[in-house]
Amino acid sequence: MFASDMNPARDAGRVTTVGTVLFPIQFTWPHGGRSVFLSGSFNRWTELVPMSQVEGCPNVFQAVYAVPLGCHEYKFFVDGEWRHDERQPHKTGEYGIVNTFDAIPIPAEVPLVHPRSEILNNMEVDNGLMHRVSAVTLNQAMPRISEEDVTASRHRIAVYLQGHTAYELLPESGKVVALDVALPVKQAFHILSEQGIPLAPLWDFRKGKFVGVITASDFILILRELVNNRSNLTEEELETHSIAAWKEGKAYLKGQVDGHGRPIPKELIYASPSENLKDVALKILQSGVAIVPIIHLEDGLFPQLLHLASLAGILKCICRYVKHCPASLPILQLPIYAIPLGTWVPRIGESSSRPFAMLRLTASLSSALDMLVEAHVSSIPIVDDNDSLVDVYCRRHCNWD
Repeated sequence: MFASDMNPARDAGRVTTVGTVLFPIQFTWPHGGRSVFLSGSFNRWTELVPMSQVEGCPNVFQAVYAVPLGCHEYKFFVDGEWRHDERQPHKTGEYGIVNTFDAIPIPAEVPLVHPRSEILNNMEVDNGLMHRVSAVTLNQAMPRISEEDVTASRHRIAVYLQGHTAYELLPESGKVVALDVALPVKQAFHILSEQGIPLAPLWDFRKGKFVGVITASDFILILRELVNNRSNLTEEELETHSIAAWKEGKAYLKGQVDGHGRPIPKELIYASPSENLKDVALKILQSGVAIVPIIHLEDGLFPQLLHLASLAGILKCICRYVKHCPASLPILQLPIYAIPLGTWVPRIGESSSRPFAMLRLTASLSSALDMLVEAHVSSIPIVDDNDSLVDVYCRRHCNWD
């Protein structure tokens, strides 16, 4: 007989009256059926927990149940028959072949959050940092994923990207800001700040086409040039220094000149709305740029700037595609630390080929600018003497004033 007074949602993440800490765990049955239930040692095999069919994935059933710490066994009751999932950890137990997992607490460092008044005035604090992290995390057994599953995930993503075009990145409504290359640099950055955007495509009226992009990186390079090289530019010259002049000077700074000492013109990397998302993603990755403008070209007409494509935008499309069927991409079932993505401190995750970029609260602005450029990062963790995170300094935090 199964008990009927147990509510996993009610008990999730709390301490029971008998002092047992419960943690919510998601269980998945990906092999179909008309009715699927779950039971295990965590409820003493006394309850059948109903599992819900995942929308858009008729063969996938899921349920969240709060379990106590320890080693657990469980099975699925599918259409009146007890079954186990061979693709998940399993062993032979008292109830035949059962699936298993471990729920073991490990200590997790609690970030020290400083009062807002102690943060440097020129740095903004993400409100999310004001919430302390739980000191106990669930060390569930690492989900297993085969090479076949990895290959299948990559294949499905590739098929999706090849079958969808850049046109699908366009929002239902929105605006795209473009700047003329004759505009003064200082005014250009004021516009970017007022519009709340980190970059903008550049339009050359004389050539009748888009010729480049101005970004926060340009602003950082200008600030470094003014600080490090003690530039002799007057305030009036700064007010009138055009974007075109800066781009030419930038080419000299980076040594991008031909045999006659003239700047080598660079072609704008863009995509048409009919290009598939795979080609757009490859352009971003292979060129090392943050965005690729989506431009519609038609004979006899000026180019039409439709959108600024980014990897984040493409990822959003993929997420919408798998939203109702995450089991179709097995690689997404892995925890973040199991996938070599992002930047990790060696003692927390995979060892990185480069040192972890971070600064102390006492670091100068010039050192922050240098690190943003030289470490090729978009943001820098600001830490105290105990390496506890207190803020994040981003490219967009830079201001002309």
